[in-house]
Amino acid sequence: MTGADLNVMNPVLPDIPRLYTALAEWLACLLCILEVKRRINGWKLLVVSVIALVIQSVFMFFTNGLENVLWILCMLTAVAMMYGYIRACCDMNTKDTLYYCVRAFVIAEFAASIQWQTYCYFAFNMSFNGWGFRIFWLLFVFAIVYCDIWLLYRKVSVQDHGMYLITNKELVSYICIGFAVFFMSNLGFVSTNTVFGGQYTGEIFNVRTLVDLGGVAIMYAFHVQRIDFRVRHELQSVQTILHNQYTQYQQSQEAMDLINYKYHDLKHHIIALRAETNEQKREEYLDRMEAELQDYEAQNRTGNKVLDTMLTSKNLVCMREEISMTCVIDGKLFDFMDVMDICSIFGNALDNAIECEKKYRIKKSG
Repeated sequence: MTGADLNVMNPVLPDIPRLYTALAEWLACLLCILEVKRRINGWKLLVVSVIALVIQSVFMFFTNGLENVLWILCMLTAVAMMYGYIRACCDMNTKDTLYYCVRAFVIAEFAASIQWQTYCYFAFNMSFNGWGFRIFWLLFVFAIVYCDIWLLYRKVSVQDHGMYLITNKELVSYICIGFAVFFMSNLGFVSTNTVFGGQYTGEIFNVRTLVDLGGVAIMYAFHVQRIDFRVRHELQSVQTILHNQYTQYQQSQEAMDLINYKYHDLKHHIIALRAETNEQKREEYLDRMEAELQDYEAQNRTGNKVLDTMLTSKNLVCMREEISMTCVIDGKLFDFMDVMDICSIFGNALDNAIECEKKYRIKKSG
């Protein structure tokens, strides 16, 4: 087989038209914008979207042909414009916006790559290279890719947009995934003398498209795991809150039953006190009554229901162990904390303090 035959079978594929890339990036951003809570809607969203598409297209058109460092700077600028478009339309913080920007960039890379590679296949092998087919195939492939992406992410979307709050670790991991996908998919275009390079551009495009597809799949799996973890975490938090509320109700009911019992029995105590002529015995009797009523005082009111339940429970334990417990706290200052974190931090601290006091008493009495 001659070299000419190889060139026919492996034609040199031209670069993806920059306008195609701009359209792919714009559509990927729009997909993310439609998924989350927006700060603008209606005609305002339409105007901002059209402006973003024009800016992205003009920038890509005039930066065509850049190589090496300039090409990298061009891609970083394109990502920055994608970030600005999403940030302008969505009601999200910086970390959330970066998260969706990375996803949109990888999706756009895959959409542009698979569209151009499949078009070139038909153009070289079946001579479908007219402008009519070119436009049709562009719209057809983009419609399939972005509709599939939309349906996939719609399945895992939730009504509570607070569920999408991104942590620092999640954002760093996501950015690393996006960078790795972009680096590996474009490594062959930088130099053919690499593991992922090739002698022909068709081979390089194969690697790029497959790597981008893998990146889209990994990012989707990452997103699904995030949402699943958050849902399970929220469910566990709700269960903890309900359990704590029920515990607090039981403790309040026990205290109220004690007060009601003392109220009904108060007449008998008054009669007994009036009949008692010994002043010392009368004082001892009053002390016992006061100690029995302290259960009611164990009901803490800090302004945080979870913290109230925790302190009340530990206070009752201290009373049974004859340990004096005093707390001065503004529970509203801990509203930002997660329920499980409050229970873990304060519960462990109080348990350790009670256990330490018990050991100290045993050691002291021994």
